[in-house]
Amino acid sequence: MNNLTLTVENEIAVLTITRPAALNALNSETLDELNTVLTEIEGRDDIKVVILTGGADKKGNEFKSFVAGADIAEMVNFSAAEARAFGMKASVPFFKLMNMRQVTIAAVNGFALGGGCEISMACDIRIASDNAVFGQPECGLGIIPGFGGTQRLARLVGMGRAKEMIFTCDNIDANEAYRIGLVNKVVAKEDLMPTAKAMAEKIISKGSYAVSIAKAAINNGYDMDIKNAVEMEANLFGVTCSTHDKKEGMSAFLERRAADLTDF
Repeated sequence: MNNLTLTVENEIAVLTITRPAALNALNSETLDELNTVLTEIEGRDDIKVVILTGGADKKGNEFKSFVAGADIAEMVNFSAAEARAFGMKASVPFFKLMNMRQVTIAAVNGFALGGGCEISMACDIRIASDNAVFGQPECGLGIIPGFGGTQRLARLVGMGRAKEMIFTCDNIDANEAYRIGLVNKVVAKEDLMPTAKAMAEKIISKGSYAVSIAKAAINNGYDMDIKNAVEMEANLFGVTCSTHDKKEGMSAFLERRAADLTDF
């Protein structure tokens, strides 16, 4: 891969977007590589959590940019058809981040603008360094967000705040992103990856199969009416009650011992 690096340790994958000259902006090649590596990760039982982050800039600053946006140099001469295809290309790996059985955590270490904000929103959980900056600047360029921003942002922070961010193109800092519910946690820069890895380890210590089913239930039920969503949950609850982990987890609870949860 030219624009990504992947390391795996203790069932945690750290996937780093590395385009230092472009502040990790997303171009077609990067999106294709992201789709390829996420497809590989989906099939690996030795990976239970994926931490997505941005690599250092060309001066070696690790906290300059998470993803500065989509690559404007590539987009500037797009036709309508080419722009649509670019947006749909991004949607494939973004939906993988959203729907894969592994939990996905965005460790946002600097600029998360445009496509950077959008890819973070495709992850299950967002942790931001205290210097992180979020924004959707597209309307200032005469376009609209094309990687899911008009949809995911409203679902995360509410329609009114999403419209304000998108219409004004104003950036917000990490604390404001936390206040409106865009990020789960804000930490000092030096604590970003340790915090993300500690959360990953805590998630892994639970029943990984149950976590994957809970993720699917949340995602699939979010846009359902409540009656059908609760029925879906009951069905999935039944599925989890037929597993090794259910028997082991409940037996361990009753026997006052640590559970050995192995399903995935």
